Amino acid sequence: MPRFSVIVPAYEVQPYLTDCLRSVLEQDFTDLELIAVDDHSPDACGAIIDEAAACDPRVRPVHLPENAGLGRARNAGIRRATGDYLLFLDGDDTLAPGSLRAIADRLARTGEPQVLVFDYARVDWTGEAVRNVRAELLRQGDPERVRQVFRLDQRPELLRLLMVAWNKAYRRDFVRKEGFAFPPGFYEDTPWTFPVLLTAESIAVLDRVCVHYRQRRRGGILRTTSRRHLDVFEQYDRVFRFLDARPGLAHWRPALFQRMVDHFGVIAAAPGRLPMRARAEFFRRAGAHHRRYRPLGAAAPPGRARWRGLLLRLGARRAYELLRGADRLRRRAADRGRTAYARARRAALWLHYRVQRCRPVDPGLAVFAAYWHRGYACHPAAIEAKVRELAPGVRTAWITTPEYAHTLPPGVLRLHPGSAAYWTALARARFLVNNVNFTQGMRKRPGQIHLQTHHGTPLKHMGLDLRDRPAAARGMDFGKLMERVDRWDYSLSANRHTTLVWERVYPSGYTTLPYGAPRNDVFQHATEDEVARLRARLGIPAGTVAVLYAPTHRDYQRRYVPRLDLERVARALGPGFTLLVRTHYFHVPATGVASPTGRVPDASGHGRVLDAPGHGRVLDAPGHGRVLDVSGHGRVEELCLAADALLTDYSSLMFDYANLDRPIVIHADDWDAYRAARGAYFDITAAPPGPVSRTEDELIALFAGGAWCGARSAALRAAFRGRFCPYDDGRAAERVVRRVFLGERHALLPPVVPLAERRPAPTAVRTLPNVPAGLAGAAGPAGAASPASPTGPAGPDRPAEPRAARRAGVVCAAPAAPPTSSQVATPATAPITSLPHRSRPH
Repeated sequence: MPRFSVIVPAYEVQPYLTDCLRSVLEQDFTDLELIAVDDHSPDACGAIIDEAAACDPRVRPVHLPENAGLGRARNAGIRRATGDYLLFLDGDDTLAPGSLRAIADRLARTGEPQVLVFDYARVDWTGEAVRNVRAELLRQGDPERVRQVFRLDQRPELLRLLMVAWNKAYRRDFVRKEGFAFPPGFYEDTPWTFPVLLTAESIAVLDRVCVHYRQRRRGGILRTTSRRHLDVFEQYDRVFRFLDARPGLAHWRPALFQRMVDHFGVIAAAPGRLPMRARAEFFRRAGAHHRRYRPLGAAAPPGRARWRGLLLRLGARRAYELLRGADRLRRRAADRGRTAYARARRAALWLHYRVQRCRPVDPGLAVFAAYWHRGYACHPAAIEAKVRELAPGVRTAWITTPEYAHTLPPGVLRLHPGSAAYWTALARARFLVNNVNFTQGMRKRPGQIHLQTHHGTPLKHMGLDLRDRPAAARGMDFGKLMERVDRWDYSLSANRHTTLVWERVYPSGYTTLPYGAPRNDVFQHATEDEVARLRARLGIPAGTVAVLYAPTHRDYQRRYVPRLDLERVARALGPGFTLLVRTHYFHVPATGVASPTGRVPDASGHGRVLDAPGHGRVLDAPGHGRVLDVSGHGRVEELCLAADALLTDYSSLMFDYANLDRPIVIHADDWDAYRAARGAYFDITAAPPGPVSRTEDELIALFAGGAWCGARSAALRAAFRGRFCPYDDGRAAERVVRRVFLGERHALLPPVVPLAERRPAPTAVRTLPNVPAGLAGAAGPAGAASPASPTGPAGPDRPAEPRAARRAGVVCAAPAAPPTSSQVATPATAPITSLPHRSRPH
């Protein structure tokens, strides 16, 4: 008997059905049956289903002799289902990768509840995915504070979710016992979902996007003008008959009544859903239902919704539509008023800026910013802190928005972008420091000093080198770019490679400061205790190897697309590893925290076991590695200090992390495509800072066999550090402040500490935890791998069953060849010889 029966009804969805079926069959959880129901579709849906069944025995085709409608097609699938749990998926929607694995894991951890509710994302015809706006209702939260298994009475807010059948998994014996079935007609989900949730004795939630809900331009049921939308009244009749038949559920009547009224309002307001000749009938029937099912003493909703409810109750269609028209006019007038105000404000601020530019430059004011106002970060933050230490007479101000105000240290003035104080500071400050360019509207004055710190060593093409890279340039005005470059007085560089690139792609009269990367100073000063505190604050389990996964942005992709199946990687590495996932800042919304499709760390930046960006919920189960989404953590340097290794693709973070002399692994699965779209200054796969993987299997094998931190990894890292880390000795910020802010001559600045004499912050873990024995045996030479073998005779897809494979310790410093028996340790851990641990000098 399979774990899941996935029921897919299909009617006139031939353009999408193949993707739908593939999204189920390609799940990494394979213990399933796919019941595809051809609802006598006139197009090729039946043939597509038969072709899938011929290729995969898990597909069970069902062909109905006549068109029965979505509800009855689902019923046909239910009758043939044999799985423990039922899932429904419409033929034009898809399952997100890894969803069935996540659902299975959650069911096992919550004791096989009768219903599991998960999340979805709407995907429009452009491919843009937007998560359910009420996703917060599914947050699992702290197990000690939030009920993990409950009845609807204990979490009634779930009734505010979209009432559909396909965002839940249902225990089949529960459905059979209660006799649940879908009725005919439109809105068939309504009399299914409400009774199921009201009746279930055990409900759990999964805070993860599992379904991609396609929003078709044309042809979708909700976008079809039809009298069949009047079916909604009969469906609510069914809901209230169910309620009347079960007196113990009578207390739900007010909530269901309000949901019904809200639903009627949505249908009435939706453009093009009701034919004009049916609108009067819709309002008459809505009024009749309002009067019939309104509970005694029901409270009216507040505000304008109260008037809409009253008009709906009276069936006053014309008055209702007049009220809606008045609302539209009011919103239009408000929009025009806001536009006029914004124009007047811009004019006033420009005049204010012109006046401030006539005042003297303030020699004691320095203005800082980073990453287009994304908070206190990067080289400007390190320089600002050193200014307060070495030049206490200089007042510092930081440009950022309220969402990032918590990142500012005490005593640093916050300037809101675009405010009068912002323009005053830009007009009068002596020192201007940024890692990107200031606004085009700023005009640098004589006496002002502009320091451009940049934000990383360039691997990808930058500046003028993007002229023949339209995917990366995205309409950049290179003339205006050069105008902004002409404002620079100083350009900071961390190595000779960077100096040569910046001076060629940003040609102007500035002075290059080859002083190192100030944000990396902390790598030479942090102590073992500070690293331990960072790890505890991020939630990294003691004794586990923390791997920071930091992928970069792809110019050839319109949105974030995960490059790795993080759940699979976490399972393969086992409980001795913790993955810290940090997306590129382009994919971090304005709240200061991340995730294109998921939840993220809180405002303090503390890591929590949450959704991996673009990949849904992450793992924190026995036998699995932990995954922490740290995309919202404001200081990437702290993440580097907490991590025992870096996993990246082409991010410039590798140049910074190399200063710690800890293992680096490059996952270059799309190097050719990336280099073709963006351009690169050298081939990172030919001169990498550590082992390189091209596939996910190769990556897993690198960690399983110990090549990630072996002798060859150390040799590659040493060569890389020698080339790109010549000045990062912990005093870069001091050299910058003494030269730019205090005016000291270059010859008097602190000399650079040679690379061999530096003692970077120690790593927290110096022993390698258990690695799955099956994986260690599968690991081949560095850069080659084979998939992990199945675990146990029952297969790997039943999480409630024990796994047959056992774990064994592996020496990390294994050579590139597969580990021999002498390298497999009997104790739980074995020493890692390549992870440096140097005591701080006294």
